[in-house]
Amino acid sequence: MSTVEEPLYPIAVLIDELKNDDIQLRLNSIRRLSTIARALGEERTRKELIPFLSENNDDDDEVLLAMAEELGVFIPFVGGVDYAHVLLPPLETLCTVEETCVRDKAVESLCRIGSQMRETDLVEWFIPLVKRLAAGEWFTARVSACGLFHIAYPSAPDTLKTELRSIYSQLCQDDMPMVRRSAASNLGKFAATVEPAHLKTDIMSIFEDLTQDDQDSVRLLAVEGCAALGKLLEPQNCVAHILPVIVNFSQDKSWRVRYMVANQLYELCEAVGPEPTRMDLVPAYVRLLRDNEAEVRIAAAGKVTKFCRILSPELAIQHILPCVKELSSDSSQHVRSALASVIMGMAPVLGKDATIEQLLPIFLSLLKDEFPDVRLNIISKLDQVNQVIGIDLLSQSLLPAIVELAEDRHWRVRLAIIEYIPLLASQLGVGFFDEKLGALCMQWLQDKVYSIRDAAANNLKRLAEEFGPEWAVQHIIPQVLEMSTNPHYLYRMTILRAVSLLAPVMGSEITCSKLLPVVINASKDRVPNIKFNAAKVLQSLIPIVDQSVVEKTICPCLFELGEDPDVDVRFFANQALQTIASVMMS
Repeated sequence: MSTVEEPLYPIAVLIDELKNDDIQLRLNSIRRLSTIARALGEERTRKELIPFLSENNDDDDEVLLAMAEELGVFIPFVGGVDYAHVLLPPLETLCTVEETCVRDKAVESLCRIGSQMRETDLVEWFIPLVKRLAAGEWFTARVSACGLFHIAYPSAPDTLKTELRSIYSQLCQDDMPMVRRSAASNLGKFAATVEPAHLKTDIMSIFEDLTQDDQDSVRLLAVEGCAALGKLLEPQNCVAHILPVIVNFSQDKSWRVRYMVANQLYELCEAVGPEPTRMDLVPAYVRLLRDNEAEVRIAAAGKVTKFCRILSPELAIQHILPCVKELSSDSSQHVRSALASVIMGMAPVLGKDATIEQLLPIFLSLLKDEFPDVRLNIISKLDQVNQVIGIDLLSQSLLPAIVELAEDRHWRVRLAIIEYIPLLASQLGVGFFDEKLGALCMQWLQDKVYSIRDAAANNLKRLAEEFGPEWAVQHIIPQVLEMSTNPHYLYRMTILRAVSLLAPVMGSEITCSKLLPVVINASKDRVPNIKFNAAKVLQSLIPIVDQSVVEKTICPCLFELGEDPDVDVRFFANQALQTIASVMMS
């Protein structure tokens, strides 16, 4: 009897838990569907589990979302691709619910299943599902239908293909803006599956309807379609059909549409070719860079480098650079920030002379901007300019500004400068670095902000790697030793951090003679935090120094710390001693 009841047990648990009032139990049950399906076997999953899920009318969106996700990977549990169609009914139901994220997940799962189904099954099961959803009384079904056409269309016979194109056209003229929005956003995917002959006629007429929609939310999605369709059409057709639309959109009365154009424009340049770009798209882009809405200028400014790469340097200097100069003193800090994040990329495009003459003054003005994000974005991309103008000019023009920013009142700006220092050091060379930036690197070890002190310690390690241990012994170690007696315990802790990072770079001899005494002194500090950090550093030095040093110097120090009144100090000292013991054993 028990052997008969055993297979029923998982489905019984599932049904009980799916009907439970506790949402967490229902969720857990749905997420275990694959386990339950394995227990039931393929046939019972098809005949019992899937019909049960189809009838399940749970009203909680989280449960429905989990179910939509699980069903997308369920083909192996129902008997493979031959039976994939049995998964369609529950997903069809989920495509009609009110919650958008559930519908989106159901559409995604249907696309995944549809892409694995055989052509005959697609015609028999999938295409009728798409038609049912497209004719749905409630708008949610029609919204979901739009995302399935690109899966259904390639397998359909010619008569059905004509019908599917006609249905899609009707969806693009639906009374509900949400349906038209979905049709507009999926048009690119659908168009990619349509034959070239119908692309020029049916799809382009659908596209033109969408571009003239009275809802700006539909028109802005049509802008996305411009780039997708532009790549599918021949250049001459693209110029004839897509270019006029984009030029009109760049002057649309809705700023959201113009914003989308600013984001997409550079992609269209590749589709239409150089001449139409010069004649039509450059003026459109210049208009967007000077738009009266800050959001549009932000989007346009963020794409300025990508756009310039498509143009010749002469065109960029003639048309785009004047706008860039205006944007560098824009009233909106966010526009200046967007420009600062990409403007450095213009240097390789424009070449050395134009960069020195035109761009350098803009860089300097942005480096002195009152808004920290603008300064930050410029600093993080300095290496792109260096490659173009060379280190001499960079050091003359930009270095004074960098030194000024090293003491910036915003700690994130100081942090960005520190992270840039090793790269700058490698390019400036050791002599120039010592003269201009050496003192700064030590100064950061005493910053008020922990992140800066920590980055400064890392910076010393990277500089020691760049210039070598001999240089570090002369220029870093003496100042580190001097700071190790700083009256403030937080600064003494930073020195311990610097020692632990420098030791592997400096090697055994210098570590024993110069760095180890600093740590031994720190272990006798009056502050427990310093003492247990000293124990941690001693532990990190064990692999670096000789065994005799470990036995004669490190062990006695750790034994002393192991008897400290503070519990944390004792813990870390004993941890270090255990490490030594395990090293000795091995």
